[in-house]
Amino acid sequence: MTDALVLDRLRQAPQVARWIVRTLEEQGFETWAVGGAVRDVALGLPAEDWDFATRARPGDVQRLFRRTVAVGADHGTIGVLAKDRRLYEVTTFRRDVKPLGRRAIVEFADTLDEDLARRDFTFNALAWHPFREELVDPFNGLADLAGGVLRTVGDPEERFREDRLRALRGLRFAARFRLTATSETWAALVASVPQLGALSAERVREELMKSLADGERPSGALALYAASGVLAELFPELARLLDAPVAGGAVTRWERALLVADALSANGPLLRLSGLLAEVVESAGARDCVQMMVRLRFSGAETERATHWAESQPGVPPAGAGGSALRRWLAGVEPEARPGALRLALARARADRLLSGVDSGPAVSSVRALRREARTRPPLSIAELAIDGRDVMRLGLKPGPRVGEVLRALLDSVLEEPERNERERLLAEATTLIRTGAET
Repeated sequence: MTDALVLDRLRQAPQVARWIVRTLEEQGFETWAVGGAVRDVALGLPAEDWDFATRARPGDVQRLFRRTVAVGADHGTIGVLAKDRRLYEVTTFRRDVKPLGRRAIVEFADTLDEDLARRDFTFNALAWHPFREELVDPFNGLADLAGGVLRTVGDPEERFREDRLRALRGLRFAARFRLTATSETWAALVASVPQLGALSAERVREELMKSLADGERPSGALALYAASGVLAELFPELARLLDAPVAGGAVTRWERALLVADALSANGPLLRLSGLLAEVVESAGARDCVQMMVRLRFSGAETERATHWAESQPGVPPAGAGGSALRRWLAGVEPEARPGALRLALARARADRLLSGVDSGPAVSSVRALRREARTRPPLSIAELAIDGRDVMRLGLKPGPRVGEVLRALLDSVLEEPERNERERLLAEATTLIRTGAET
C-alpha cells in the first residue's frame, strides 16, 4: 500500500466525517478521524462506524452540535447524531493513568500523540485529517497489516493489563486480517487469559459474536481461541469438544464444528454459534447449550432459537425418503426455525464430506426435498388441523388430556396423508377414536 493509494481511498470517506471535523476545528479544536474506520478504508474495505478524537472537551462537543447523546461523557465520549440519522462518537484526547484489567482509568489529554499511544494494536493507532489530507501512523500499523503482523502499541503486557478485552480483540483481528502475533504479543496475550473471567458476560458475548460474524472464516478466530486457552477459560462447554471424537474416532467434534461454522459463513453469527452447539448437544446434551448461553447473557429468544437449531440435528431424512418422513422432520422444527435448521443440516453434511470423504450428495438431495415439501405448505402442527379442541369436545369428550391425545392422533394421520385435513373427515376420524378408545 502506497501513501498515495491510502489517501486516495480516504478521500472517499462520507461527507459527515468532514462536517464533524470542520465544525470542531472552526472553533479551534484539533480533531481527527481515528481507529477502525480509517484502518478499513485504508485497506479498501467498507467502513460504517466512524469515530473521532478531538482536543475539545465533552461540554464543547455538546455545545457545538445540536443533537448529541452522552454515551460516555465521564470518559470523554459524546455521540453526535448526524443528518443520516446515525450516531458518531467524538471522544476527547485521552491518556491512561491506571490499568484496571477491564478498562483503564483515563484522563483528558491535549495531543493526538498521547491519544494514539494508548491504543491497543498498531493498526488501530491511525488518524486521518480530511482537510490536511494527512495520515498519522506513528507505530507503522499499515506496515504491520501489509506484513501480516499483530503487534501491540508499546509494551504488550501493559496493553493487555489495561483492558483484558484486548486479548479477545487481538484474536479477532488476527483471524480477520490473517495476522500472526509477534512472540512478545502472543506470550503476553496467553499470559492474560486467566484474568479474562473479570470481563463482563456482555463483553465476552459481544466479542464472540463479532468473531463469528467476521469474514468467511470464523474458524480462524475459533482456532485461536483454542490455541490461546481462551476456549477453556471462557467457553468450557465448547472446550470439551476438543477431545470428543466424532463417531468412528477419526476426527474430533471441534474439528467438525469449525468446518460447520465456515460452511455457514453467509447465514449470520447466531446460526454459526448453533453449528458449534449442535456438537455440544450430541456430546453432552442441550442443558450445556442453555447453560452457556444463559451465562453469556443471551436473550431468552436467542437462547431458544439457537438451542432449537442445535437440537434439530444430527441430520435430515435419508435421500429418497417419502413425503411422510419429510413432513415429520419439518413438523419437529418450529416454522420460523426451519430455514436455519436446513442450512445447518446441509453445512454438517458438507463438513462430514470434507472430514471423511463421505458423499454429501444424498444430504443435499434431502434438503432440497424438504424445501420443496415445505413450499407446498402441508399442515404440520395441531394448530393447522381443520378442527380444534372445541370441535373434539363437542363430540362428547370432557376437557382433559384425552382431547390432546385425539388431536395428536389426527395430526399423525394428516402427516401421513395431508389430504385427510378436511373438517368432515377429521370429525369422522375423531368420532371413531373417541368411540373405540384407541391408543394414541
